[in-house]
Amino acid sequence: MLKNIKVLRTESKLFRLFENLLALALALLVWQLAALKINEPIILPTPLRVIERFLQLFSEGGLPERILFSLTRIAQGFFGGLCVGLLLAVLSSASHTVEVLLRPYLFTIKSIPVASFVVLALFWFTAGPIARVISFLMVLPIVYTNVLEGIKAADPAMLEMAEVYRMNFRRRLVYLYVPTVKTPLLSACRIALGLAWKAGIAAEIIGIPDGSLGERLYLSKIWVETDTLLAYTLVIIAVSLLFEKLVLLFMRLLFRLWEKL
Repeated sequence: MLKNIKVLRTESKLFRLFENLLALALALLVWQLAALKINEPIILPTPLRVIERFLQLFSEGGLPERILFSLTRIAQGFFGGLCVGLLLAVLSSASHTVEVLLRPYLFTIKSIPVASFVVLALFWFTAGPIARVISFLMVLPIVYTNVLEGIKAADPAMLEMAEVYRMNFRRRLVYLYVPTVKTPLLSACRIALGLAWKAGIAAEIIGIPDGSLGERLYLSKIWVETDTLLAYTLVIIAVSLLFEKLVLLFMRLLFRLWEKL
């Protein structure tokens, strides 16, 4: 029985992989046909030309440094937003007054466009940390809202039972709150990771910090190098996906270790 279940899971994963590869192939075909129809590489280069340019980037100097520059700042913004969001959610769950006082700030952060934040941040900071600041602001409300809702969703009957049996804080955390928060937190991180990269790179394009991926995208636009712009976009997508997979894997491992304590 177990062997059959494993086989079904493997077949399901292979089928999903096949579906994704097929969808990607069709998307590339549409891109190729559109590029041939337009016949203007400046407007839309072919997929082959972009892939060639993408591979050329690795032989040119400076790409690893640019990736590290942007990755470091966006990662700092993400983890900063994650930690502060978790802390504020815990405080808000413990005190309704704190939750009410935080509402205007969280609403403002969620409502103001990224471009407005970037321009405002440039008045306060240099261009260097701009991606860190914007990524932090994008991640904070997502983590805060999801975690707070997760804590509030804890079963009241279980909380009452924990109170009756005088369960200590560690046991409440392990058996009541962590399982309730786990799914919304992972979901929040999955959304926030993509948003942190989009907002962080957008901030770099506006702020143009030296040595960043955003600066190179901006220069590609100024020099009308559409193939280079798309090649750097592929780099950003690849790094973003890898970063997302590693962070989510790390968080799942942390949850498993916590559950074994």
